[in-house]
Amino acid sequence: MSLGEFQFISRIKDSFRSPEGVLGIGDDCAVLPQHEGRETLVSSDMLVEDVHFLLDGITPFELGWKSAAVNISDIAGMGGKPVASFLSLALPAKLDDNWREAFIEGYRQLSDRFDCPLLGGDTTSSPEKLSISVTVLGECPAGTSLKRSGAKIGDLICVTGNLGASAAGLDSILNHREAVHELLDAHLKPLPRICEGISLREAGAHSCMDISDGVASDLRHICEASAVSAEVDMNLLPISSETRAYADKFGKSATGLALEGGEDYELLFTADEAALAGLAIPYYRIGRIVPKCEPQIHWIGADRDYLGYRHF
Repeated sequence: MSLGEFQFISRIKDSFRSPEGVLGIGDDCAVLPQHEGRETLVSSDMLVEDVHFLLDGITPFELGWKSAAVNISDIAGMGGKPVASFLSLALPAKLDDNWREAFIEGYRQLSDRFDCPLLGGDTTSSPEKLSISVTVLGECPAGTSLKRSGAKIGDLICVTGNLGASAAGLDSILNHREAVHELLDAHLKPLPRICEGISLREAGAHSCMDISDGVASDLRHICEASAVSAEVDMNLLPISSETRAYADKFGKSATGLALEGGEDYELLFTADEAALAGLAIPYYRIGRIVPKCEPQIHWIGADRDYLGYRHF
C-alpha cells in the first residue's frame, strides 16, 4: 500500500534534523531565531513538469538534488549563506513511494552539503503533472548583500566558471544524443557557488547574480537594475572543451549554448580591479561595464544580438 500524506511527511521529517534552537517540521510554522547585525535573504522558485524538467529525462534523485540546488544558488548570487529551506510538492498518483523517497534523498544530500536543512513545506495531490515549489532562507551581515543594482561604469564583468555545459547536457537529453558525463552532470546535478558568493561579497564586488537564464539574459538584468550598458568580448567566454566538442559534433553553436542556454548556476558579477585582486577564487573576465547606451550589450566579435532564455 502506498504511503499516505502524513506518513510521507513523517519520512521527510525523519530525514532532516533541525539545528539547535530551531523548530522545524511538525508545527504550523517553523521558528528561526534572529541574529543581531544579520539580514535574512528569501528566495522562492517553482519547477513544473514539462516546463522546467521532463520526468523521463531525469532520475528522482537528480530532480530532488536540482530542486534544492537551483534555489540555494539564488542565495549564492546574493553573497549569502543558506540557513533553511521549505519544500512544497503537488504529486500525481503516477509517482510511487520509491520515486518520492529517491527525490527526498537527492534533496537531502544537496542540502546537507550546504548545511541547509528542510524545515517545512506542504504536500498535495495533482491530477497529472508534478509541481515543485521551494523557498530558501539565507543570511549575511546587514547591508552587505550583493545586488543586481550595484554595477559601476568601468567594472569588469566576470563569471565564476565555464558556460554552456548545462545547455549542451539538456540538448542531449531532449534529442536523445550521446553526451559526456560532464555535460549531463552540469544540467542534472548543478552545485551552487555559495563559497564563491561569500568571497565576492567579502572582496567588495559591486553586483552579482546566479546564471539561470543565460548570460545574455542575466547580464541585461544587471544593466537594467544599474542603469548601465555592457561590452562582452566573445573571445573571452569560458567554454569547456567538452561543450565545444558537443557543439561541433551536432551542429550547435558553442557560443549560443554559452550565452543563451542558461542553467549554468555559475555567478555573473561585476567588480573593480581592487576587488578582483583580493579574490582567492577562480573567475573569468568576459567584458566591461560602460555608460548607458544602445545597444544595451555590445557583443564584441559577434554579428548578431543574443537574448537568453525568456520564461514568457
